[in-house]
Amino acid sequence: MKHIISGIQQIGIGVTNLEKTRKWYREHLGFDVPVVDAPGTAEKMLRYTGGKPQNRHAVITLNMQGGGGLEIWQYLTRKPEHADFEIQAGDLGIFAAKIKSNQIEKAYEQFKEKNIKLLGNIETDPSGTKHFFFEDLCGNLFQTVENNSVFSQTKNTTGGIFGAIIGVSNIEKSINFYSEILGYDTVEYRKTDVFNDFKNLKRGNFKFDRVLLSHSKPRKGAFSNMLGDSQIELIKIYDAEPKKIYENRFWGDPGFIQICYDIRNMKALKKHCADKGYPFTVDSNPEIYEQGGKIFDMGEASGHFTYTEDPDGTLIEFVETHKIPIIKKLGWNLNLMKRNPEKALPNWMLKTLAWNREK
Repeated sequence: MKHIISGIQQIGIGVTNLEKTRKWYREHLGFDVPVVDAPGTAEKMLRYTGGKPQNRHAVITLNMQGGGGLEIWQYLTRKPEHADFEIQAGDLGIFAAKIKSNQIEKAYEQFKEKNIKLLGNIETDPSGTKHFFFEDLCGNLFQTVENNSVFSQTKNTTGGIFGAIIGVSNIEKSINFYSEILGYDTVEYRKTDVFNDFKNLKRGNFKFDRVLLSHSKPRKGAFSNMLGDSQIELIKIYDAEPKKIYENRFWGDPGFIQICYDIRNMKALKKHCADKGYPFTVDSNPEIYEQGGKIFDMGEASGHFTYTEDPDGTLIEFVETHKIPIIKKLGWNLNLMKRNPEKALPNWMLKTLAWNREK
C-alpha cells in the first residue's frame, strides 16, 4: 500500500510560558480542544537537542472549525533560547503560520477590538485572496486567509492551521520537495516582484520570488475531513542575505519548530522519502517496521513519528497515529490501525472531540 497524507496535523510552536500561551490561543484563536497534554522527555530528538534528552511539556490543541492544530511546546530543564537576530521575511524556515477564516472582515475587526497586534489592513495576495497578518503574544507571525471551508461552525471567526509561509534559498528545489514529498502539486501563483501585501512585514518591501502551492487531489485518511485542504507559500528574497531561523538553536526553542503531517503507512513513506533524496533524520521507532515493534506514547495518544528536512533544513514531521482519545471523560480511545486507512472517520465521531473543549 502506498503511503497516505491526511493533512497538516499541527504546527509546532516553541514557547517560554506554555500555560499563558495556551490560554491566549484558546481565547483569541479558538484552539480550545486539547487532544494531547503530555509532560515528558524528548528522547528521540537528540540530533536537534544538543545530543541530550530534554524534558518538555507539549500540548496539542485543535480548533473545531477545521484545519490543523497547534503543538505548544516548552522546555522544562533548559532555558529556551530566542534567535539573536530579528527574524524577517525571507529568512530560512517557517516565517508565518496560516490560519483560515470564513468571516475575514469580522475576524479583522474582532482582532482590532482585542488589541491583537495587526500588521496593516486586509490585503489581497497575487491570486486575489483576502488576508491579513497579525502577531501572537510571543511575536510569532500569523496570516489569516479567507477560506470558506468549515468542519464545524463555532463562535470563533477563525479556524485552524491552513499552511505556512516558508523562507527558502532555491525555489526550484523547494517546489520539488513540497510537491514530491508532501503532494503540493498545484502552483496557484508564481510571481517575482515587490508585493504590496507584504509591505508591513519586516523586510517586506524587498523583491521576492513567491510561489503558492496547493494539492490537486483531496486528502484521504481518518482525519482528512477535519484537517482539510492546505497550502504552502514559498518565498525567496533578493538583495539580502537570509539567515536560518533556527541557526545555532535547538528544536523546541521559541518560534515555529515544525510542520507535522498526519500519515498512514510509514514504511512506504520512509522508502519514498529516501528514494527522493530526503531520508528520515529522526525515527521514533525504526523497529516498528518489523512485527512487534514498539510505538511512542504521549500519554493519551500513541503512534509512530519521524522527521525529514526540506532543502534548507526546515523540519517536517510525520505522525502515524495509532491511538487517540475521543472522549477523555469516558476513557473512550480509538484504535486507528484497525480501520481502512483511506476512509475518513465519520464527522459525528470527530465532532465528539468538542466534548473535551476547555472553557
